[in-house]
Amino acid sequence: MENTFVTIKEKEYCAEIVEKRSKFIAKVIKVQSEEEATNELKKIRKEHRDARHNVFAYRIMNVGERMSDDGEPSGTAGAPILELLRGENLQNVMVVVTRYFGGILLGTGGLVRAYSSAAKDAVTAAEKVTMKLCNEYKIDTNYNYLNILNHYFKKQSINVRDTDFSDNIIFTITVEADRAEQVLKDIEEKTARTAIVTLKETYYQ
Repeated sequence: MENTFVTIKEKEYCAEIVEKRSKFIAKVIKVQSEEEATNELKKIRKEHRDARHNVFAYRIMNVGERMSDDGEPSGTAGAPILELLRGENLQNVMVVVTRYFGGILLGTGGLVRAYSSAAKDAVTAAEKVTMKLCNEYKIDTNYNYLNILNHYFKKQSINVRDTDFSDNIIFTITVEADRAEQVLKDIEEKTARTAIVTLKETYYQ
């Protein structure tokens, strides 16, 4: 798994252009799975049921990428949108460009420019965020190490998600995956190798 990837902050961003009376409505949407991408596409097709084409492309982290020209000449619509997503290094993002035909043929070059332009406007409008692969650990240790670990977590800017005061002190912490090995070594050293460390889950945040 990659340690980081770039995606969009909000759920959806939009842009619209008109080219020779054809209207191109672009939406860039945050998606976490192919199923979610399919459902979002269904919503757009329902919303724009009278449109000639609903072209799309998406890239989903650790899953893959897909695109469709949706009836436009091959390579004129979905492919340039997918190339845009690749160029921006975006993941967990789908772009759908809806076209209302204006009665004037654009030609293959015109279609590529129009779909690319609409998609680029929407992607440019989207605020980007970098997601980091993180590990969540449970740290079970003696109360003697409470202040030592609290000081260490604060100094290292480690996110303490929860602290459970039971027979032992139990921390739940989140650590970036690329820092995890060193952090676990430090905890082992600071607790004289008495802490019981359990990996709970791995996710991006």
